[in-house]
Amino acid sequence: MTTPSLSVVIPTLNAEDEIDSLLDTIEAQSLKPSDILVVDSSSDDGTVDEVAKHPCVNLVRIERKEFNHGSTRDMALRRSAGEFVCFLTQDAVPASNLYLERLVAPFLADDSIALVTGRQLPKADARRFEQLVRKFNYPNVPSVRSKSDLPKYGIKTFFASDTCSAYRRTAYLECGGFDHVNTNEDMLMAARFIASGLKVAYEPSAEVYHSHNLTPSQQFARNRAVGMFLESHADDLMYASEIGEGGRLVKAVSSELLREGRFGELFAFGFDCCARLLGNRAGRMAARKERL
Repeated sequence: MTTPSLSVVIPTLNAEDEIDSLLDTIEAQSLKPSDILVVDSSSDDGTVDEVAKHPCVNLVRIERKEFNHGSTRDMALRRSAGEFVCFLTQDAVPASNLYLERLVAPFLADDSIALVTGRQLPKADARRFEQLVRKFNYPNVPSVRSKSDLPKYGIKTFFASDTCSAYRRTAYLECGGFDHVNTNEDMLMAARFIASGLKVAYEPSAEVYHSHNLTPSQQFARNRAVGMFLESHADDLMYASEIGEGGRLVKAVSSELLREGRFGELFAFGFDCCARLLGNRAGRMAARKERL
């Protein structure tokens, strides 16, 4: 079997403490990338010096104000060369040297798969409710989704995360690439693939460590941006329902915290859920006002 050609793209901002070890991990993968591209948004720490320790890595520097989750990644993909293009964030750490090999495997098994997302495991410092949220959102069960799955999965049909994902270059270019969007460029691209008759996959054996202990205010801001995106792109997302998914998450995590007797974590999780819900609603309201 011919070894697939794979590019790796990593956007960075003040990644001095993370990027060197991440690049070491990428360079040690069983599937060697044909090229690695770091796109740095004018870091003011030692990120560029750390990247310079890796002579095989291509570095592109942009102004911080120019960064955009969609258009920056689009630029990077078009500068890369691989048949498949893997995106990682600077704080996502592959769990083994088989990460890239496992991430690409679904593409090789099915030519109609355009996007593969890996599994996010909680980092060692993740608080308990965050561990359980990751377990719910990233189960150890693979899936391949197409347009026919919309009635079953609703909005989860378009589940994707550029924290740890890979794209088939030909499908990406044929479907127009990322828009200039500040969040959820991955979900929007997944929706375009599915609308065009292609498939998106989730491969849990391709694992990275990635999690955040967000404060309620940070969670509110994050979900406000997501709410604005969902409201503004409802047509692209085929008006897929998100009703029920949040409720299932709350029930699963709360039940486990109660079983464990983690009442402090249950209380904190309640605040986190309120911040998510209020942020989502605020974002949707803001998007509706913009349309008026």
